[in-house]
Amino acid sequence: MLRLFRGLKPYNWSLVGVVLFLFAQSLAELYLPTLMSEVVNNGMMKGDTAYITQYGAYMLIVALASSLCSIVGSYLSSVIGVGFGRDTRNRVFSRVESYSLNEFNRIGTASLITRTTNDIVQVQTLLVIGLRFMVNAPIMCIGGIIMAYSRDTQLTLILAVVLPVMLAFILGVARNIVPLFKAMQIKLDKLNLVLRENLTGIRVIRAFNRLAGESRRFKTANRDLTDNAIRVNKIMAMMQPIMIILMNFTSIAIIWFGGLRISADNMQIGDMMAFLQYAMQIMFSIIMVTVMFVMVPRAEASAVRINEVLDTEAEIVDPAEVKTGCTEPGHVEFRNVTFSYPGAEEPAISNISFAARPGEVTALIGGTGAGKSTLINLIPRFYDVDDGCVLVDGVDVREMRQQALREKIGFVPQTPVLFSGTIADNIRYGKSDASDEEIRHAARIAQADDFISGLPDGYDAPVAQGGTNLSGGQKQRLSIARALVRKPGIYILDDSFSALDFKTDARLRAALKQETAHSTVIIVAQRVSTVMDANRIIVLDEGREVGMGTHRELLDSCPVYREIVLSQLSLEEIA
Repeated sequence: MLRLFRGLKPYNWSLVGVVLFLFAQSLAELYLPTLMSEVVNNGMMKGDTAYITQYGAYMLIVALASSLCSIVGSYLSSVIGVGFGRDTRNRVFSRVESYSLNEFNRIGTASLITRTTNDIVQVQTLLVIGLRFMVNAPIMCIGGIIMAYSRDTQLTLILAVVLPVMLAFILGVARNIVPLFKAMQIKLDKLNLVLRENLTGIRVIRAFNRLAGESRRFKTANRDLTDNAIRVNKIMAMMQPIMIILMNFTSIAIIWFGGLRISADNMQIGDMMAFLQYAMQIMFSIIMVTVMFVMVPRAEASAVRINEVLDTEAEIVDPAEVKTGCTEPGHVEFRNVTFSYPGAEEPAISNISFAARPGEVTALIGGTGAGKSTLINLIPRFYDVDDGCVLVDGVDVREMRQQALREKIGFVPQTPVLFSGTIADNIRYGKSDASDEEIRHAARIAQADDFISGLPDGYDAPVAQGGTNLSGGQKQRLSIARALVRKPGIYILDDSFSALDFKTDARLRAALKQETAHSTVIIVAQRVSTVMDANRIIVLDEGREVGMGTHRELLDSCPVYREIVLSQLSLEEIA
């Protein structure tokens, strides 16, 4: 947690202000019982109205000063806490953005969401409250003991008995509550995971009539978290009445023994009242420490999880010495590339070699799990190869800046991803400064202009989160338009025509051929009709290259390709 709090450096002066104002507030509160004692002993007992008025005015001034210091200190601690939470969220989000897909898979999306939201809130809340308590409580406790001792030495023995009992009770509670708080964040991760899977997979759940099963699964995760929270809150609920009972018994003991000393003329009434106030201040400061003991374990568990995100180094980073392209723009080459996913027993692709040049269309085809999507994910460097190298413009992608590399690429993923906003915003995502005409041109090429124009708001029509208000084909065409609008040197289309009908597919491919005449186009497809006109077709089978050539060449030389063709086309279409 201390490592995480290094992020407080920008707030050093605010921290100094919190300490000074809360220190002044504590001194004022410690001085008030002394003034009250003076009023009772020297004013009320003697009936001196002028004396009472004078010291009453002093008490009012001190109380106002204490309130003002408390307000300013609370404001500054809130500013520090909320600012620290904002900065930490930015740091976590920036670090997560730099992760490769391996780090995402290792930590998990649901856990990353929890760590960026709930965990940071726990630390932020501790900071806001802790800044006040950490300054106020020690001063009130130590100062109260000194002032109480100065009022009556013998009554201080009551505190010598009560305070160790309270501290022992607090330590016992902390020992039992710390493991529960650590478990709570893990159970919250599990609940978020189940909830996220249910929300994103609701169509599949309904299609297979698994609503009841998923409801039971959610209830199990929810009950697990609830039971843990109930155990925590039972312990916390037990603390307050026990503390209040101890405070009340302490008050009774002070009044009882103080009354005996007053009757023996060994103590004045004002001193006993001041002693009682100091005792309450001491015990209240210990209660504040108790609250901290309740909050620190959970915040500590959250801080560990946040630090885990911040300490996780991205596997894919920019090189120390950056190289730029030295061949014609858009040139892509694979040289004996082998790649395995973490923990996999076998490579996903092995010994892949080919070159894709500007003005050509290179197609990848093969069965499910053949390694087509894995192969194209290596071009924008979503993963790093195990062996061999991937070259873009004649330079190994590992020797290029990631931003510069990805600026050369227009990527259309296998599953189209849209963002909340408008249709124009989603197309402009490919080029932030694209004009309206550029957006319309990209939509026309992607065969999306017709359906966009038919919407009530046209290009300003809203897109729901994830594009749920659009069909699969509409989302695919918008994803293609988003890649087209940036006019890159390399187009990567990962099975981007699967949701299109054959007529739209044909029109789109014809329009793309003209638009991308001077760019390198790499297409992953399942349909033979989509790839048969490509300049080069690469056939993959179980991660290996089993054929390369044109459609006609592969029909004669590659049994795997011939089998795929025969499964989709009739003999007349092949001829």
